[in-house]
Amino acid sequence: MISEAQFQNELKGIIENGIREDIGPGDYSSLACIPHSANGKAKLLVKDQGIIAGVAFAKMIFHHVDPNLVVETFIEDGTPVAYGDVVFHVSGSSQSILKAERLVLNSMQRMSAIATKTNNYVKLLKGTKTKVLDTRKTTPGFRAAEKWAVKIGGGENHRFALYDMIMLKDNHNDFAGGITNAIAKTKAYLSENNLDLKIIVEARNLDEIKEILQSEGVYRILIDNFNYDDTREAVRLIGTQCLTESSGNINEKTIRNYADCGVDYISSGALTHSVYNMDLSLKAIAS
Repeated sequence: MISEAQFQNELKGIIENGIREDIGPGDYSSLACIPHSANGKAKLLVKDQGIIAGVAFAKMIFHHVDPNLVVETFIEDGTPVAYGDVVFHVSGSSQSILKAERLVLNSMQRMSAIATKTNNYVKLLKGTKTKVLDTRKTTPGFRAAEKWAVKIGGGENHRFALYDMIMLKDNHNDFAGGITNAIAKTKAYLSENNLDLKIIVEARNLDEIKEILQSEGVYRILIDNFNYDDTREAVRLIGTQCLTESSGNINEKTIRNYADCGVDYISSGALTHSVYNMDLSLKAIAS
């Protein structure tokens, strides 16, 4: 993963772009009917159930829009919530609250959905050594927040992007002239460019597992779209030489079976690309 400083910078970029996209030259609805001096208070209301996520991110958004806004938090990130729960109150300039409202809701609704799905996967793996990983199958421009939500839900982050880890997948290996060539060229490139990056290599079958194991310096093998029996055999072959990761159309019905094969990680794009937003609302509180 990227550094904490870079991660925070990514979050800052999401906020800046989201506000630019939504407000543009001005929130004319609010400017037209609400005095600049008006103050108000609103509550974040849950109309669903699951794991709440994005509370800390919402505070960042409010602060960006107006540092004078005050957030009183009742429920923290990672907490189970149900219909009718109030997560926080925000008070201050009414215009500022309305400027931040949509970005806060869009972000929290999606982050909460991701945290909820991740938490469901984590529960299904209870009692095994296997950890849940996300992927790069994220919403363009919103990756940092979505990966944050996976962590809130109890999962782990895979690489953030193409530059913080080497991942030699089927197309890389085919274009490079085979797995062995791809690994050798990668190790040489990293050495020549003084880059300290871990190497993951994808295998499509047991023969490719055996070929990967002939090369040193592989951090993890991606066991992609294997059945249960072949996954168990792959784990046996790999032993302690490197870590193991299962991937490929794994869902709630199959994830436990793959974990029971003994893999260290299971990665799932569904954590971020196949979720339904949690229903949340920001409602004004009458003074």
